[in-house]
Amino acid sequence: MSDPVRRTGENLPEIVAVSITGVWLTALFTGQDWWLPLMIFGYIVIVPITELLFGDQEETEERWDEAEDISAPEESSAEDPLERLRERYVQDELTDEEFERKLERLLETESIEDVQAQNQHNRDRLDQELER
Repeated sequence: MSDPVRRTGENLPEIVAVSITGVWLTALFTGQDWWLPLMIFGYIVIVPITELLFGDQEETEERWDEAEDISAPEESSAEDPLERLRERYVQDELTDEEFERKLERLLETESIEDVQAQNQHNRDRLDQELER
């Protein structure tokens, strides 16, 4: 394949999007009534289909991989900080007093469920006050 043809094929989704923009803007400024349906149809149907058919597959896969990385949170449990604290104690990085103080502070930390329950309790109380 020759270089200009290959580049056109690689950039076809962008070329189509710019072409649709140019056509509907021209129609808008010349007073045509069909500019809005063209814009909507072009951006909702033509551009996505062109991207699916001629878009860069590797780039699409990278975007999906990034989305999966963001949507899949790392598994963290309440045991992790406790395990780290125990390991530090076993390795003699902490004295008995430091270990006990940090353990109490760790156990006093509210969980997400505790905060949600408190928020629900506050909402219920406000609803009851508003009903009076």
